[in-house]
Amino acid sequence: MADKPTPEQLNARLAKSPFNAWLGLTVTAVGDDTIEMTAKWREEWVVNPAGGYTHGGILASLVDVVADYAIAVKNGNPVPTIDLRVDYHRAAKGDLKCTGKIVRFGGQFTCAEAYVYDAAGNLCASGRGTYFTAPPAPAPAKG
Repeated sequence: MADKPTPEQLNARLAKSPFNAWLGLTVTAVGDDTIEMTAKWREEWVVNPAGGYTHGGILASLVDVVADYAIAVKNGNPVPTIDLRVDYHRAAKGDLKCTGKIVRFGGQFTCAEAYVYDAAGNLCASGRGTYFTAPPAPAPAKG
């Protein structure tokens, strides 16, 4: 396994992805198999102008990225998503706190969860994903 990356290293990695940068995610803490992030609210997230609620697709994206980066804490890099399930618990407004953790780290597939909370600490969305963590295939021999 790679050395555990720092929040600064993970933030630099997040910034390389235009979508993740647009989401406004910032890593605030890392544990052995866990991560905490904040997501700065954007007006473009709103699905219902009358209520100002965040679109469910944004919440699903946060679940996916945060669970993926919980894996990056362990192996150094985010990995491809194989499957994702998201549950919505309440309408989300404003800046959000997100936490992620590894459920089971495997040689081929890893399962991770993420939770999205509003500023008052209310759970807005949660989810679990399966991610492809097999090492890259060796390059074919030339000759």
